[in-house]
Amino acid sequence: MPLDRSSKPLSTFNPTLNPALHALQCISCEAIYPVSDLPEGCPACHGRGRPSSVEAVYDARAFDFAPKSTGYRWGHCLPYLNGVTLGEGDTPCLPVPALAEVAGVASVWIKNEGANPTGSHKDRMSAQAVSRALAIGASDVVLASSGNAAVSAAAYCAAAGLACEVATYRDLPSIFDAALRYYGAKRIVCETGHARWQHVRRRVRDDGAFALTNYSIPAVGSPVFGVEGYRAAALEWVHQGCEPDHVIVPTARGDLLWGIYSALRDLVAAGRLARVPQLWAVEPFPRLWRVLAGEAQQGDFYGATQQFSTAGSTVTAQQALAVTRSGGGAVVVGDDAARAGTAALASAGFWVELCAGAGLAAAQMLHADGRIDASQSVLLMLTARGDRDPAQG
Repeated sequence: MPLDRSSKPLSTFNPTLNPALHALQCISCEAIYPVSDLPEGCPACHGRGRPSSVEAVYDARAFDFAPKSTGYRWGHCLPYLNGVTLGEGDTPCLPVPALAEVAGVASVWIKNEGANPTGSHKDRMSAQAVSRALAIGASDVVLASSGNAAVSAAAYCAAAGLACEVATYRDLPSIFDAALRYYGAKRIVCETGHARWQHVRRRVRDDGAFALTNYSIPAVGSPVFGVEGYRAAALEWVHQGCEPDHVIVPTARGDLLWGIYSALRDLVAAGRLARVPQLWAVEPFPRLWRVLAGEAQQGDFYGATQQFSTAGSTVTAQQALAVTRSGGGAVVVGDDAARAGTAALASAGFWVELCAGAGLAAAQMLHADGRIDASQSVLLMLTARGDRDPAQG
């Protein structure tokens, strides 16, 4: 039976803020802010009509790692040392020689985020963001999502004893609708993406709800405490022995992409990594690609795709900065090529959502046009399992 929201137990989690976290900083203008909740990103950039995300600033203690044989102390590189958890993280990272042959490169590694508790990378964001909501005494959480983020947020809010409200599309896949009901989340049906964001914005501004995802137009990334949770994925794969030349990331608004970039950048600054690999944002139709070619970042970039996890129409500063600062870029992979990539991954034992299959197709394309050399290594972010992707039915 679905969970009775009125009977949710009080949370037993006690989130502890990382003492190494001492400020927030705009990723674009570098303005500094005290540690607080800035769900609309940098106030200065927002006022100029060019919204930009903020990121956490940690002092040297954040990279005071334990010896490699005992693993990194991940909490010291994230906003919360502990808090709401369902056992996320420590996902498999391994080389797959058969995929290297398909891509025409020296090695292909996969970081299998489908092994997270609710089946996607979104659990990393939910753990940190819901911990933040609990720590500041929020009574309810609100977000806009019609997929993996919705299920993940509902699960983590259920564990924390917080009410969860999700603004979704009318045609939400039935498996996601069932998950929201069982976790006790409230579903708000909206007709458009912008209508979803308008609902979240009203709930935050008028009712004081805690936002888990973006609601600004023009868009920024999700609020900082959630995006920071993605840093652990990169910290893990470095510890797991993978130091790739290229990292390929399915991308909508760039939350995962920025979290990965910020961790790798900080590892280089701390002398723990020689260089930041080139990061490639994979998108189903031209968005970031158009911005990198000179169009305004604040526009709407519409297109049709069955890659539902990366189907948005907006571009954010965080995704543009992550790829340009790492020397990477944007790769457009249509649905047919994504299906071929998904099939190749399945033949190697990994059934993934369609946009994750697009990552392998992107590696092939980048090798074919010379941007990835045959002697180099590639890491594919496998963002979610394929068993609930409506395009895989």
